[in-house]
Amino acid sequence: MLKEIKYLSFIVIIALFLFFTGKFYFSNENIKNTYRTYKNIDQKIKDYSKNLPILKSDTENIIEYVKQTDKKKKKKFNFWKLLEND
Repeated sequence: MLKEIKYLSFIVIIALFLFFTGKFYFSNENIKNTYRTYKNIDQKIKDYSKNLPILKSDTENIIEYVKQTDKKKKKKFNFWKLLEND
């Protein structure tokens, strides 16, 4: 009997939690505040992007190409031959 009351109370608490969470989430006040926040964030991004300094590029001619020579002979390995040699 006590076990059944405990399970019933758990179910009621979970149901109330889901109900009040859904009620708050779908309320008009929460939806308005969410859209206001999105609008405010977009405005802040626009303001900050106007004030960003433009940096001079210092990466011109920074890559040095190395000429590779074919003087070194590379030994070709076959996977199966490596296993057979062990």
